[in-house]
Amino acid sequence: MASTLESTTEHLSKLGIDGGFADAAPNLKKNLHLFPPEKIELAKMLMEMGQSHLFEQWAEPSVDDEEKNAFFDQVARLNSSYPGGLKSYITTARELLADSKAGKNPFDGFTPSVPTGEVLTFGDDTFINYEQAGVREAKNAAFVLVAGGLGERLGYNGIKVALPAEITTGTGFLQHYIESILALQEASCRLSEGECQKEIPFAIMTSDDTHSRTVELLESNSYFGMKPTQVKLLKQEKVACLDDNDARLALDPKNKYRIQTKPHGHGDVHSLLYSSGVLKEWQDAGQKWVLFFQDTNGLLFKAIPASLGVSATKQYHVNSLAVPRKAKEAIGGITKLTHTDGRSMVINVEYNQLDPLLRATGFPDGDVNCETGYSPFPGNINQLILELGPYMEELKKTGGAIKEFVNPKYKDASKTSFKSSTRLECMMQDYPKTLPPTARVGFTVMDTWLAYAPVKNNPEDAAKVPKGNPYHSATSGEMAIYCANSLILRKAGAHVDDPVRDVFNGQEVEVWPRVIWKPKWGVTFSEIKNKVSGSCSVSQKSTLVIKGRNVFLKDLSLDGTLIIDSIDDAEVKVGGKVQNKGWTLEHVDHKDVSIPEEIRIRGFRVNKHEQLEKNYTEPDKFSLEP
Repeated sequence: MASTLESTTEHLSKLGIDGGFADAAPNLKKNLHLFPPEKIELAKMLMEMGQSHLFEQWAEPSVDDEEKNAFFDQVARLNSSYPGGLKSYITTARELLADSKAGKNPFDGFTPSVPTGEVLTFGDDTFINYEQAGVREAKNAAFVLVAGGLGERLGYNGIKVALPAEITTGTGFLQHYIESILALQEASCRLSEGECQKEIPFAIMTSDDTHSRTVELLESNSYFGMKPTQVKLLKQEKVACLDDNDARLALDPKNKYRIQTKPHGHGDVHSLLYSSGVLKEWQDAGQKWVLFFQDTNGLLFKAIPASLGVSATKQYHVNSLAVPRKAKEAIGGITKLTHTDGRSMVINVEYNQLDPLLRATGFPDGDVNCETGYSPFPGNINQLILELGPYMEELKKTGGAIKEFVNPKYKDASKTSFKSSTRLECMMQDYPKTLPPTARVGFTVMDTWLAYAPVKNNPEDAAKVPKGNPYHSATSGEMAIYCANSLILRKAGAHVDDPVRDVFNGQEVEVWPRVIWKPKWGVTFSEIKNKVSGSCSVSQKSTLVIKGRNVFLKDLSLDGTLIIDSIDDAEVKVGGKVQNKGWTLEHVDHKDVSIPEEIRIRGFRVNKHEQLEKNYTEPDKFSLEP
């Protein structure tokens, strides 16, 4: 033991540490000889940052020694995964907790105004031109999916990206996203002059909860057609919890040798992309844009080409995708904030902060609708397009650190103690907060029916949503896909019957014809329009599934179910009258545990009575006219 103590003293001496730092933690001092110099350095840092309480319950040497070493392994991970380390985390936490206790207004000194952006109308010439520009630019883009969450809040025990976006074909969100990226890649290369070998890279931010299951989903499905080398998985680490206003780190209630941790928020995606070297790889490969999106929005890729076209045309460093927003609607507003000292930024302001901010800065009516019937502040949907060059330059300064916030739940009005531990959080969309005023930050507004139908609420919560507000459930998310596809077919010249209203899981929704196509059939509106001609009609009870690239609808009258599956080199012309008993939606009870989760959270299943299904596996020209 003596020699061990001597070697520890020698280590401390070499490190310029006299050991006195541990006097305030006698239990730590007794155990110091167990650790190598790098762990002693971490102990010193914790003591300097007022964290001696972490060692109060430590056992004598030779008891729990492995656990003690594991404690410092955890501290090392927490230290290395946070920009600036734990010291920076604790310092920031103290500042933010002091502001929170004082009730400091984060927008003090700022005046809101409507920023510059582009409001698009689906299908008009401007929209079509932006779509063309976006597809041309897509081969220079990289995509980032923020997928750290499980589906528990939805009543689904899998990872959210594995959930079917719709059950007509059973295509999951991740499969749909990858097929959409591949379709964009192919369409973009077709527009290139000369040979195009570019592959669009795809990064997925996972968490401890989702990482292994995401890997398994990809590997067991051969990456849904994407090359494994195109996909990078970046695992997000959690951050330390805080016990009080002094930012004392919270111990895990179940283990005195572990610090309690919680998720830090999706803002970590910026530091992960930077520290992993992924952004540098993309830049070296000639990519120019980074597109961020969330895990369960089945409509998003219908809005991406035109939005990317806006970024390229307007040369936006940051482009936030947005939808029209009703005043006081529970969705953040994209807002320009100008400070009395002259600095300004364009960011998302949460709906519960926007109205009081407006009232406090000379707008007595607060957040109100303008002559369009909507708030002039567009609704943020957390999909961002960043220009890679300026993004990299900014991250070199910040290391990817995003302005954080803290949201402690206090026991009482004295704000001296918390109901439970809290932690610092950060949001992906707060990236523009650190940008200089010269940064070109704008937005692109799309129709909600085209761009935004997130799936995040379970049936019980969705059924409680006030009438007229979006449910954001698996039920409404699926119906939104059918609605969007039906409306696009209408715009392309087909007659599509109006929807009927029905109630599933306590949610009244519009049921449109179940129209689904693989992304490669139509990446842009003009592409779809070129594949629909003559007098086409689809009845309300119909299901239409198109799984081929070169499928052309001409004078098709559909009253039932039609499925066309063709290889890329086949060309299929579909017309005539197709009539059969089709597929129907049958109500199911979301409480019936004999039904698979992914079905019961929707409140319906598909009954397949009769269909016309045609598969074309040869590279030839075909005609289907029943």
